[in-house]
Amino acid sequence: MDPIALERPSFDSRLARFAWGVLGYNVLVILWGAVVRATGSGAGCGSHWPLCNGEVVPRAAQTATLIEFSHRLTSGLALLLVVALVIAVFRSRPRGHAARPAAAWAMAFMAGEAAVGAMLVLFELVAGNRSLARGLFMAVHLLNTFFLLGALTLAAHFLGGAPAPRRRLLGGDGWQFAVGVGLVLATSVTGSVAALGDTLFPSMSLAEALAADVSTTAHVLIRLRVFHPFVAVACAAFLTGLALSVRRAGAGPSARSGALAVIGLALGQTLFGALNVLLLAPVWMQVGHLLLADAVWIALVLFAAARLAEPAAHSSVADLAAPSGAVAERLRLDGIRVD
Repeated sequence: MDPIALERPSFDSRLARFAWGVLGYNVLVILWGAVVRATGSGAGCGSHWPLCNGEVVPRAAQTATLIEFSHRLTSGLALLLVVALVIAVFRSRPRGHAARPAAAWAMAFMAGEAAVGAMLVLFELVAGNRSLARGLFMAVHLLNTFFLLGALTLAAHFLGGAPAPRRRLLGGDGWQFAVGVGLVLATSVTGSVAALGDTLFPSMSLAEALAADVSTTAHVLIRLRVFHPFVAVACAAFLTGLALSVRRAGAGPSARSGALAVIGLALGQTLFGALNVLLLAPVWMQVGHLLLADAVWIALVLFAAARLAEPAAHSSVADLAAPSGAVAERLRLDGIRVD
């Protein structure tokens, strides 16, 4: 008879499904935001926020106004959904559960989304604004968006019963995930600047676009976009190497599946990005490119969470069979009861 019984606490699968739904809805809101930017509809409500052209509900609205106003409505619903998720998590999960800090961070980054979005409108960094300040705000907006998606992903992951990481991000092979995270964020930031340049300075041909990239007289947003392809290729190569390395190291099933997902999405995103350049970045491809970028990020977060939750390579079977001290405390925080 086994003297130690490890039993996972029961959890409400409906809350986990709700968390995944909140994540999916936020991805859709983000994609609609890309449509707002790509169609130049950011000034559809004027420089008013949270009102639209000084009205709660705009009347006799033009197309740009409808696009921008609908984005504000969907963003407001996203905020309410995250608030509901946070309340549900803190009411249903005990202190120390990994989903709690993830949900709290999601709320913080959602507030950041609203603040940055409001500043873009109030400072008139929308529509045809070609300032470098707009590019910087877009980069900050993108970073905050990715942090929001990462927090929501982890909240849903832990609500589904997945254990919290046991290994430090910067310890062992964790540093590789830190580099991967940095590269994905750098790729996304340069991509947001490149997309803004494509929107503000559309080219009639690929040759014209390439000439503008290297021209010393071109606008700074055009000259900055040349860095994106190089960063993207480096990122895809590193993520592929990281995923293959983890699979060779004898990772568990979840980490191995995550590795395959990261490889497929990273390579697919690179090919899609090249096609986006060749086709001169039409709106539908910009939205698709962003969707793949979100998918790569979410897959990497899940991959890292699964890998870092695995016991360190030097952990012995005896350590896991008879948890005590710090090991028992770690299991308790992961939501596993030690009897």
